[in-house]
Order: sequence, then C-alpha cells, then structure tokens
Amino acid sequence: MVRSVLRTLANLLLPPVCIVCRTRVGSHGLLCGACFAKIDFIAPPICDRLGVPLPYDAGSPSLSAAAIAEPPVYDRAHAVARYSVTMRELVQGFKYRDRHEGMPLFARWVARAGAELLADAGLIVPVPLYRSRLWWRRFNQSAMLAQSVARLTGVPADCFLLKRVGRTASQVGLTHDQRRRNVAGAFKVDDAAKARVRGKNIVVIDDVITTGATAEACARALKRAKAARVDVLALARAVEPTAFVL
Repeated sequence: MVRSVLRTLANLLLPPVCIVCRTRVGSHGLLCGACFAKIDFIAPPICDRLGVPLPYDAGSPSLSAAAIAEPPVYDRAHAVARYSVTMRELVQGFKYRDRHEGMPLFARWVARAGAELLADAGLIVPVPLYRSRLWWRRFNQSAMLAQSVARLTGVPADCFLLKRVGRTASQVGLTHDQRRRNVAGAFKVDDAAKARVRGKNIVVIDDVITTGATAEACARALKRAKAARVDVLALARAVEPTAFVL
C-alpha cells in the first residue's frame, strides 16, 4: 500500500511521458502510440547469418547474398529494429544524453528479438568501451543493456570478460573497410578469463550494428579464446547488406 501511494505521488509530481516526444502516457518508460508506430521493427523472414530482412521466405536456411559472398566471423546476428529516425533518437538519447528511463523497455525488446540466440546461450558479453571513453561517458550503454537482458532471461552476463585494449577512432563516417581496420585487434580475452569462454555459446550485446565490423572484432577475440559459438544482438541495425535470398 505504501508503494502504491508513493507511486501515485511520484506520478503526480513527475507525470509519465513518452520517452521520445514527451507526450503523456500511462506509465513511465514507454512510448506513445504515434512514436511506437514509427519504429521499423525487424521481423521474419530474415537472413540466418546477418539478421537482415529478406524479401520473401525461401525456407531454412535463408541466407542473403551478402552472407554468402562474405560470411561474418560471428555465427548469427539479430537486431530489434532498423536504425531509422525514432530508433536513432532513442539510442542516441540513451547513449549520449543519459536518458536511461527506456532501459526496461529496451531490454524486453532485445530479449524478444534474441530469444532464439539466448535459448542455449551460456554467457552474455557486452561490447566494451576503452577506459578513457568509459571515464568520459561514465557508463557503458552496452553493459547496462547486457545486465538488464541477463536479469530478464536468467543467462549470466560478464561485463569484464572481453576487454578493449586499444583506443580506436570514432567509427562515425568511416567506410566498412576503414571500420574493420580501425577495430582490428582492439579486443581481447585475458588468459585468466579464457576458461570462462571455452566451449560456451556467447551472445555479444551492442547498441547498434552498423557495418558489423565491431561485432566481428569481438567475435574474433572470443573465438580465439575457444568460444563454441558467438552470436550478436543489438537494439538497432543501421546498414542492411544486399538482401537477395540465395
């Protein structure tokens, strides 16, 4: 009863509003109907490797032309939605403007989008930040998301297993090849931590998959440490490779 009274008082002082447009909504941490309708959720059929939408369902396995031409280092990738206007506002507010009120919603979305990947996962690992960037930003949005998904699914998260050992330039504005070179060798698993990786199915969590270069660099480091499988799960996908079904 006390909690109910306090919640009512809090809602009177700080009425719940949409986390994008600030329109009044029924509960905190939600979107209004208009903003929710603008999110372009990624739904089947999708490429079994890259997780990008396909024009039609060709049965299983379904692979895009890009996945056939250049298979990724990671095994599978899924993302909640395309990185369109509303999703970009959500991610950038979360990442750069300390807007964390949407975290429970984001975690539910990610857990739902990655249900197949998480079903037999042994460990969730976030994409790490370099220590100076972590100090400047004060938090790692991927680690926060990983911990929230872990609480929802029961799959343990380890936010310190994968380390970023090199300070890389911002990936914004770089081509696919430039991004790949930028993060080459940027991640590692310490020798003392390799026993926690060996033989496990690992899900790497990031906020956005752009070209996949960061995800591949993380997967390469984890596979060198003898992970059985490495999948990638993200809130959004910014770039969709050619999606002809083969």
